[in-house]
Amino acid sequence: MTKIKWLFIASIIVLLLAMPLLAACPSEETTTPATTAPPTKTTAPPPVQKTLSIGGCFALTGAYAEDMAAVLAGFEDYAAYVNETHKLAPWRTETFPEDVTLEVLWRDDELNVEKVLSIYEELKDKGLLFERISGSPQALALMNLLNEDRIGATSSAVGPYLLSPPRTIFIQYPVYTDACAAIADWFLENWEETRAPRVAILTADNAMGKSLVIPEFRAYLESAGYEYIGEQYVPLVPTSPPTTQLLWLKENKVDLALGVMINPGAQPTYKEMVRLDMGPDKSYKIAFGTASPGHAVVFAEALGELGDGYLCAGSYPPLYDLAVPGISYCNDLQDSYRPDNRVTHIMYPHGVVEAMIQVEALRLAMLEVPVDELTPVDVLEYGFYMIKNLETGGITSTPLTFGPGDVIGMDEVLVQQVQGGKAVALGTWPLHNIYKHE
Repeated sequence: MTKIKWLFIASIIVLLLAMPLLAACPSEETTTPATTAPPTKTTAPPPVQKTLSIGGCFALTGAYAEDMAAVLAGFEDYAAYVNETHKLAPWRTETFPEDVTLEVLWRDDELNVEKVLSIYEELKDKGLLFERISGSPQALALMNLLNEDRIGATSSAVGPYLLSPPRTIFIQYPVYTDACAAIADWFLENWEETRAPRVAILTADNAMGKSLVIPEFRAYLESAGYEYIGEQYVPLVPTSPPTTQLLWLKENKVDLALGVMINPGAQPTYKEMVRLDMGPDKSYKIAFGTASPGHAVVFAEALGELGDGYLCAGSYPPLYDLAVPGISYCNDLQDSYRPDNRVTHIMYPHGVVEAMIQVEALRLAMLEVPVDELTPVDVLEYGFYMIKNLETGGITSTPLTFGPGDVIGMDEVLVQQVQGGKAVALGTWPLHNIYKHE
């Protein structure tokens, strides 16, 4: 074997012997492995859920029981929708905080003033942020207290007393004087005789009905071109037909009678008118109209074509009018939350809108004050007073805007008439802001 081959074999042997030593010696670029495991990712704890209450007093006992049960159902379903979706309405882009749950807090005030005052004190002790009103006596009892305590409220009662001067009760449909003025405007536009039409008040014999009997309303009617004849009163829920009052209208040659009634008063009054052959298409021509809550929808459902000609202002589109986005939404709410216990009363949309106002007041206030620190005055000043152009999907005649001294949300009035047993919209007329000032 040659010398070169031996040198080559020897070199291979040396390399083989050296390889274990080379592997055991780390190079300068080798890093020392970590002695501890890398930290694991942690998930932030979910936010603490907070609860806020909406609602207030609902007169579930007494003359308004059917109306207020529908309002309460609207509150409950709207709260369920916001809690589930954190949306405020299908047409709105704003959302409600996901860490806030709404609950509906309610009490039956039984249309009893003493009871509503005790409920108010109870709810204040529970951290009441706002109230709701069922009827005119309750509004009259609470309005000064609410104003002094700087607590806002929504309401089913909308008499002109709320505007003398404006306090902290917010109105989503027109006061009774403005509603009846809209009927008077419609009637005058359709008056074809050369003489002045003769107008009288035929109204409920309670605070709600009598709120129409003020000098400002009479002055408006006379300035519009009417001859004012006088007033007649009907019990809130008549126990016998108001024949005497209706014959007084006939004897005084009245062309238009205006009032504020609930349906248990308006329906028997109109039935007696028909029996006496009085009405827009009867031998004695006369029109009769009321402000909401004498809802044309409820009236038509009860009387059918017998009620044709009856007028009502300030109410809402019927629940079967699905062309109105807000009414379609009300039906969707019931599909979701009460499919087997549907509410057909027109005050269901009213309840949905009242709940919208209260929730919007909370949402706006929470933009300025942490939810845990909210006080009634925060919700009043940063909430109710800041509501601008709140869109209700056409449930109300216009979007709602409020502010200090501005407690009437809309600026037009919907007038409806029963035709063919259905409530038909005649159009909207502007508010004239007729009310008593102090």
